[in-house]
Amino acid sequence: MRRIHSLLAVQSVVAILVSINRLGTWTLGYMLPNEFLRWVDFNNMLVLPLISLVAFYLLKKTIEYDSPARDGKSHLAINLVFIVGIYLLAASYGDHEVTNYLHVRFCLDDSSSDLCRIVIFNDDEFSHWIFFTGFVMMNAALLFLQTLFPNRDQLAGKDITLLVVNSVFLGAGIFANLGFEEIGLDLYVVALLAILSTYLLWKRGRQPLFIYYVSAYWLGLIGSLIAHIL
Repeated sequence: MRRIHSLLAVQSVVAILVSINRLGTWTLGYMLPNEFLRWVDFNNMLVLPLISLVAFYLLKKTIEYDSPARDGKSHLAINLVFIVGIYLLAASYGDHEVTNYLHVRFCLDDSSSDLCRIVIFNDDEFSHWIFFTGFVMMNAALLFLQTLFPNRDQLAGKDITLLVVNSVFLGAGIFANLGFEEIGLDLYVVALLAILSTYLLWKRGRQPLFIYYVSAYWLGLIGSLIAHIL
């Protein structure tokens, strides 16, 4: 549990850094003399996702323990879903960050050209579809891994408290990124994962990832919906 808490804490920190990087102004400067990207785009494409994915992989390896389930077809299928999810996430970051930079710099005032139309489609739609597909696949794979490899020890009260505390930071990151934008596919994805984790918590009992996801995603979802209503 100590390693699980540490790796979830990394995700919480990354969620906060993503919000600061995305909503702040200190990363809007250009990189290198040729100004090929802004720092915000570079951080979102390479630095922060890489930290998050490494932590997710280590979390996956921590959950898996020696069990007959390791050699089963279910484990193989979940691993394939996890790997495909990671690939799609990486592809979406590469597409989105570059086209978002081009969109903001060259196409805000005149979006009528064929070049800008293509850039905007990649920025606002195509990269989002790929991202959310990969995001759901990777996170769902982790949740189903928890069902395949349930925690063998009963969770202590302090463990549940730490899981909830960690989840608050992720929920705050979700709220910061979704609460002040037009409702789109992102809120439905968060709702889907919130419902899935709640179902698994109800069916399988108090497992570390179920508690973490239920708390984080419902906090982020409810906070975002309240912000849109108000």
